[in-house]
Amino acid sequence: MKQHIDLNNKTILVTGSPGFIGANLVMRLLSTLTGGTVISFDSMNDYYDPKLKEYRLGLINAAAEKSKVKHVFIQGNLADKELVDEVFSMYKPSIVVNLAAQAGVRYSIDHPDVYIESNIIGFFNILEACRHSYDGGESGVEHLVYASSSSVYGGNKKVPFSVEDKVDNPVSLYAATKKSNELLAHSYSKLYNIPSTGLRFFTVYGPAGRPDMFYFSATNKLARGEKIQIFYYGDMKRDFTYIDDIVEGIIRVMQGAPEKRIGDDGLPVPPYSIYNIGGGTPENLLEYVKVLQEELVRSGVLKPDYDFEGHRELVGMQAGDVPVTYADSRGLEEDYGFKPSIDIRTGLRRFCEWYKEYYR
Repeated sequence: MKQHIDLNNKTILVTGSPGFIGANLVMRLLSTLTGGTVISFDSMNDYYDPKLKEYRLGLINAAAEKSKVKHVFIQGNLADKELVDEVFSMYKPSIVVNLAAQAGVRYSIDHPDVYIESNIIGFFNILEACRHSYDGGESGVEHLVYASSSSVYGGNKKVPFSVEDKVDNPVSLYAATKKSNELLAHSYSKLYNIPSTGLRFFTVYGPAGRPDMFYFSATNKLARGEKIQIFYYGDMKRDFTYIDDIVEGIIRVMQGAPEKRIGDDGLPVPPYSIYNIGGGTPENLLEYVKVLQEELVRSGVLKPDYDFEGHRELVGMQAGDVPVTYADSRGLEEDYGFKPSIDIRTGLRRFCEWYKEYYR
């Protein structure tokens, strides 16, 4: 069962905004809610070009000017416990959406320390702040929604990936930190009765996305006349999920918290859930590249006679990667009435049109 939450006139904390998903979520909230406060929290680090985050923050500020909702941006690090506690004490958020994390499978191979700081220590600080939000009889946090990842499925051979599957064999540190988030959230839900929902995102893409993601980095290289590498000789499959579908899924979930109840032992049954958010139709990487190329030409980023064959190379699997991601999102559909529906042609067209405008 889910406890319905009206997001209007609530204080909502979104960490990881103005990151890719966070920025789009905040803009959606600012454009649809009729009252309340939305707090953006982000370190604005230089994992990728900070100008892109500044661009997204500009979009958020523009949306805030037209909104009936108050928007506050706080720049800081989730690993700074004192700052996190101060934000909770000052604003008393009712809904917390934790999207802040050090992302990227490949980056975790050479930079493990930043993943522990952001994804483990940072998330622990969020959980502790949620726990103490109930101190002194306060109503506290009604729902904690946090980002997990399809990476937790590791090398699972069974497809589609189900939240019922065993996920004890991560193939990257990034995946291990996301699985750790799920375990920590479960224990805090059990011990302190914190309603929490984890979302396993499947390969999110779209305009103003992360430049380290394949579709974006490949576009950059092709635009510079460089060669792109297609891993696993193009035989990889990905459940690509367009950003608007991700945001819609998050908002649906925010409005339905796992219900608090007491078990036969007199103790709380953990109000805890996990869901996949994925397109449900895995695409072959070579087909995805073909559509991307067509849309880059259509939008005018590349010329019609561009030599694509001469600018790509099929290579083997890269460490930390998996050959297939494929979401079983039935739980999301059954509990929240939502299923991602935007196809890769539509999604890549919107990205290419944005790219042409942004980099003109």
